[in-house]
Amino acid sequence: MLDLRLYLLQRISALVMVPLVLTHIVVMICAIQGGLTAGEILLRTQGSLFWLTFYGLFVLAVSVHAAIGLRVIVHEFTGLRGTALTVLGWAVFAGLLALGARAVWAVTL
Repeated sequence: MLDLRLYLLQRISALVMVPLVLTHIVVMICAIQGGLTAGEILLRTQGSLFWLTFYGLFVLAVSVHAAIGLRVIVHEFTGLRGTALTVLGWAVFAGLLALGARAVWAVTL
């Protein structure tokens, strides 16, 4: 039952990521084509609740998706299972979420 829930959660996180990735790519291409530098782009994201929410959701979805994917890969390659695999999955999720949240915080606030 846990495997089915994780499978569904990974697919849902992928569905959330698709429009976020596409929006991110389009905005970056348009900004750079418009002549904005990385510094100017970062200045425009400062203090924006929209970009905080957008990239916060992006980080959450990526953290869930990647942690579940790495959990599956580790299980297939090493045979690790049970509590150790669960702890690894949560650790990867927490690490990615912390790193991503720090980046979002630095860029938007």
